[in-house]
Amino acid sequence: MDAIRLCNRFFEEEKLGQFKEKLKVKHLYGLRREELADWLKTELNEPSYRATQLFEWMYQKRVTKFKDMTNLPKHLRTKLEESAVLDTSAERLRQTSKDGTVKFLLGWSDAVTAETVLMRHDYGNSVCVSSQIGCKMGCNFCASTLGGMIRQVSAGEMVEQLLHSQKLLDREGGRVSSIVMMGSGEPMDNLDEVFRFMDIVHDEKGLNIGFRHITISTVGIVPGIKRLADDGRPVTLAVSLHAVTDEKRSSMMPVNKAYPIAKLLDACHYYVEHTGKRISFEYALIGGENDSLQDARNLANLLKEIPNHINLIPVNYVPERDYTRTPEEQVEAFVKELQRLGMNATVRREKGHDISAACGQLRAEHEKQGVEN
Repeated sequence: MDAIRLCNRFFEEEKLGQFKEKLKVKHLYGLRREELADWLKTELNEPSYRATQLFEWMYQKRVTKFKDMTNLPKHLRTKLEESAVLDTSAERLRQTSKDGTVKFLLGWSDAVTAETVLMRHDYGNSVCVSSQIGCKMGCNFCASTLGGMIRQVSAGEMVEQLLHSQKLLDREGGRVSSIVMMGSGEPMDNLDEVFRFMDIVHDEKGLNIGFRHITISTVGIVPGIKRLADDGRPVTLAVSLHAVTDEKRSSMMPVNKAYPIAKLLDACHYYVEHTGKRISFEYALIGGENDSLQDARNLANLLKEIPNHINLIPVNYVPERDYTRTPEEQVEAFVKELQRLGMNATVRREKGHDISAACGQLRAEHEKQGVEN
């Protein structure tokens, strides 16, 4: 028996050692170019200019195997194969909508999954990126919060989401022109990794996507909004508002108890003053909850002092949630009332309605099927 225990212990320790060794492997998609240059110099004793060559292979040529990076010396390619990794995700599921929207469910080695969505518009291709696996914000009309928060998504994993769509577009001669951080999770709750992700994809030797073509959405994390205002990257801020009174908003979005509307609007004023940019306010229209004409008037009054655009979003049906969509005629009346009051308001053009393209829906359905099977 002691011998069996000893063998088992040895086996477990060996597996642990292998796991620790794997942890030393560097995920290169998660490094800014200057960080990659530093890693190459300090860990592999290679000149810094190799980072630019690697970036071009990784992001412009979209090559994922080091052995195929032919202008790198063979000894470096060997070292990279031993000490680094690129694509760590696998596509678990793909759905394509009649309107051309494509939703991917990507999985990683720790058995978690995240969604990313490619949306095609007349003005270009946009990708919706998830910043967390699940979400702890608890908004009670959203599918992303159903399983709670599992873990953060790293910058490298965000890059992988983006590249997944870009590789599909490569076959069509297209490119990703904009990014919206509106997938699963709260970007302000993972802001360091979001900043790193933005720097990587903004790099001129990378995907060269301008900061002005990146939108960060938040449920209203006040410190995050102020940090974004002070940061200097000229991204677009989108604030999920969804209600005009603290009582109603707290019932829908628990975060409002920590950051009530007055504090949230103070942070929005701070953002506008420091960036000179207007804010997009997201307002999910929920049947019988926040979609009356009086709600429209209250919304206009609440936001009239802040340069803004109001983005109206008829709520998506989620089986586990007790909400209904606002009827089409009521949506039209709501937006017209806002416009009559001088507000810049539009209804978001829905994408992928036939494939559960709202954040969290595909993952929730996939996990539910897994349990049932």
